Order: sequence, then structure tokens, then C-alpha cells
Amino acid sequence: MHVYCTVPEHFRERDMPKIRSLFNSAVLLFSIAVCCNESTIAQDTPELDGREGRELLLRNFRPNHVLRVKQTNLTQARFPTVDVHSHFYYRLKHADVARDDYIELMDRNNIAVACSLDGMLGDRLEEHRHYLKDYDDRVVIFANINWKGSGHDDTPETWDCNQAGFVRHTVHLLQEAVESGVGGLKLFKGFGLSHRNADGTLIQIDDERFDPIWKACGDLGIPVIIHTADPIAFFETIDETNERWEELSRHPEWSFPADKYPSYQSLISARNRVIARHPGTNFICAHVASSAHDLSLVASWLEEYDNMYVGFASRISELGRQPYTARRFLIRYADRVLFSTDGPWPEQRVKLYWRFLETNDEYFPYSEKEFPPQGLWQIYGVHLPEKVLRQIYYENAARIVPGVKERLNAYRRRR
Repeated sequence: MHVYCTVPEHFRERDMPKIRSLFNSAVLLFSIAVCCNESTIAQDTPELDGREGRELLLRNFRPNHVLRVKQTNLTQARFPTVDVHSHFYYRLKHADVARDDYIELMDRNNIAVACSLDGMLGDRLEEHRHYLKDYDDRVVIFANINWKGSGHDDTPETWDCNQAGFVRHTVHLLQEAVESGVGGLKLFKGFGLSHRNADGTLIQIDDERFDPIWKACGDLGIPVIIHTADPIAFFETIDETNERWEELSRHPEWSFPADKYPSYQSLISARNRVIARHPGTNFICAHVASSAHDLSLVASWLEEYDNMYVGFASRISELGRQPYTARRFLIRYADRVLFSTDGPWPEQRVKLYWRFLETNDEYFPYSEKEFPPQGLWQIYGVHLPEKVLRQIYYENAARIVPGVKERLNAYRRRR
């Protein structure tokens, strides 16, 4: 706020400091009065809570559903389960108590084996292995590529991936990791969205420089779990037509506007070209290949690429709102779908996976959170046949992920 005044000429120069002091005090008192008045007005104005004829802010919407339908309380999975997508480092932060508690949760829920996708090649892989050493019979570790290495965040020309010999060295590290028990490679969505070339441009997913790495995975007999892009809504304008507006309003960093990022379609197409170029390597496309909104499209890829699989980590929210289509898809491609959660999650959310896959319950939440985190809707169970459940829960993982079969058999013997 700027306030101006003119001092009469008859005031002497020696009076000016006193006048300025009095004037500043008056301005301060006026400002305090204005702020207090605004605060009083704010306190007196009811929040937009939808009550007594007031409008409702979306963040305050908490509907109590009056629908009365069957609710099935499943305490554990029907068959021993392999969760091929979990993050013991990123979610548990290498906390011992949290790790022990989650293993106990696995016991209660009949989760025989979990794959931790957080084994960054190098020192952190050893750190992660040490963190999980007491539960080696329950956890298979996947490695990650260390793209930046010792480089500086804001100078991609210093990143390891832009140095001579990076690919050869990565293949060597992978070979050593597999020899020590690593069961796969996980690629995060930064591959295509944040990892950069030396000149600052984004690395393309189908950049042929990295083909030897994908080929090596096939030669070593390990799968690649690849997270490409994100839900298609994250690539659309954040406005009143975006069905994930509420989620993106809370996480604007999850938005990928066209003026800053590659398009959704270009990322997906680049990923598929890599899969096509490496038929000897199995690729598990995370989050229903980031295309759970169009299962017919995912089905066409599964028909085209024999080496493509999908997991549904953090996507029962998408599958469960299209239960008829999802059920047909899961049955038709039962030998290509792997159980995955993106956990470790609270037990309440874990049990929702059993309810979604095993029951025909209607209109229930996909998350334990009060406000649905991935869309303002409820889901429906798909009630899969036992044969399909066995395939998705453990048979597919035991077939394509090294180390799972042995741990699964040991778990069964203990039970």
C-alpha cells in the first residue's frame, strides 16, 4: 500500500523527523485496522460447505452413499500371491519397523513374495540388499539404472548416461547384479520424461544407444518392468473437463503440458518400438501399460507383442469402474497379467485388491483414503475364476521372474 501526502512549507526542516515518525505510525495503525477488519470479515463469512444454501467447494465434498449392497470382507488372498510391484525403499525409507510390520501384513494376507523395485545399481543396491537380508526368502529385488550417477542435477552433460562407456558399464553391473540374485530391471517414468541428453533435450525411450541393455536383460533371463508416461488425463489441459482435475489440483507437478513434454502418444509409441525390437526380452508394462482407460488398445498390443505383459499396480481404480470390460480382459489375457499393487500400502488398501479380484461386490472404494485419490468414483468387483486367479496371483510371476518360484515353494512348505 502506498500513501502520499504534502507537508506544508511553514514546517521547519528540524520538524521533519518527528512528522515522518507520526505519519509512519498512523499508516501502521491504519494497516492493522484494515487487516483486522478483513480477518473479521473472513471469520464471519461461512466456508463454502454446501450447507444452508451455500455453494460447495469440491475439496469439501464428502458424500455418504446411501446404496445398500453386499459387502464381502476378505481377510486374505485366496491363493499365495506374488506382488511384482512394490517399493520397499521409496515407501518405507529403509525403516526397520515399517519393513517388519509389512512382512507381517504379507503373512496375514497370503502374500508369499514381493518384488522390491528399488535396487539402484551401485552402492544403493548393496544397501537395499542389506536392508532386506533377513527377508531374502520373501523379497526379490529389481535393479534400476543410475542415469545421473555422480553428475549434477542441472548439468546433464555431467550425467553418467552421457559419458562414453555408460551402456557397456551398465550391462556389466546388471550381469553382476543378476549373479547376486537380482530378478529384474525396473525403469521409472523419468525415462522419457526427465532424463536428458548432454544438450538438455529429453532422452527418447527408443534411443538405440540403449538397445544393448534391453538385449542383455533378455540374455540374462530377467524381465524389464517399464513405467512409461502416466494416465492420459495427466497430459490433457487442467480445466473443468479433465476428469482428474481434483487430483491434479493437489499435485500440479503430475501434469505434463504439451509445451514442455512429449505427448502421451509419442511416449507410448516409443515404448512399443523398444518392445518390438527385442522379442527375446520380456517387458512388464506397469500400470496396465499406462492405458487402463482403453483396454481394447492394450489387448491389441498383447496380441502384437508376445513378449509384453502388464501389471495393474495402482490401477484397480481404473479397472474397477469398467468391471465387465475388465473381467473379459483379465480372463482373455490371464497368462499375461501379473498381480501388483505399487505398495507397501496400508492393510485396508491391500484388502481392496482381494475384494476387486475375487468378489462381485458393487460400488466400493478403491482406496482407504477419505477422498478418492485417483478419481471421484467407486469400483466394482470382477469375480475372477479360480484358474485365472492362480495365473494372475502367482503362476505368471513364477514363470518369468527369476527367484520367485523358489521363494513361492518355500512359502508353501512353511504354510
